[in-house]
Amino acid sequence: MSGLSRLSLNTATTKKWTLEQAIEGCVRAGIPAIAPWRDRVAEAGLERSAQRIREAGLRVSSLCRGGFLTAADPEGQAAALADNRAAVNEAVALGTSELFLVVGGLAPGEKDIQAARQRVADRLKELVPVAADAGVRLVLEPLHPMYAADRALISTLNQALDLAAPYAPQEVGVAVDTFHVWWDPQLEASIARAGREKRLASYQVCDFNLPIAADALLSRGMMGDGVIDFATITGWVRQAGYTGDIEVEIFNQDIWDADGDQVLATMKERWLELVQPFA
Repeated sequence: MSGLSRLSLNTATTKKWTLEQAIEGCVRAGIPAIAPWRDRVAEAGLERSAQRIREAGLRVSSLCRGGFLTAADPEGQAAALADNRAAVNEAVALGTSELFLVVGGLAPGEKDIQAARQRVADRLKELVPVAADAGVRLVLEPLHPMYAADRALISTLNQALDLAAPYAPQEVGVAVDTFHVWWDPQLEASIARAGREKRLASYQVCDFNLPIAADALLSRGMMGDGVIDFATITGWVRQAGYTGDIEVEIFNQDIWDADGDQVLATMKERWLELVQPFA
């Protein structure tokens, strides 16, 4: 068990499983933490989800996800804030202080990326006090640049850190997701900066597979199946002082179609070989 003590299953990895099945799978596999997605929590019901996770003795490493803060119209902005307030309340009920934010892409028909980024900053001014009052940290996740138009117009860890800078480290942190940031030539320095600023809130691992899938969202792979150097990046994260849970989050149709218990067995093997020794 000691080798798995920091391993967390992000429920996106076992997409076909309900939350109940993911909880039971973690217990069978000896995985001590879970990172549920909000859709799975909604299916099971918030109170029931929190109860079952507690009964199973699992930690909740984070809640995925809030965000999508780039709406240009007042109605869309109000809806985004309402949804993120709900996500904050869900995080509290589930017992996690870390709420992931995927900030969103361009508004329909928009080409002014600077204006869209400014709207993210504006929405954060409204959302941070709500989350801070509840004891929840907002975790900014930079996504690979190929998702800038539709999912996240923050592409680098430095961008995320700049956006977080006006707030206390316990209010706004950043996530390092290997799939999204492995390519960044400034990654080592950015991770070190995140450590100095005490903003490293989460570390997520999965591989970057080639060729890119027809749906680029599904190009994540099991550690060891792609091009990422986990030893080096994990070492940088360790040197920056991160000691929290490490989530495996994979969007991949073949993995989703596979037997969930076998996915977790492979995940543990790759974790113990490629990530844990360097963490």
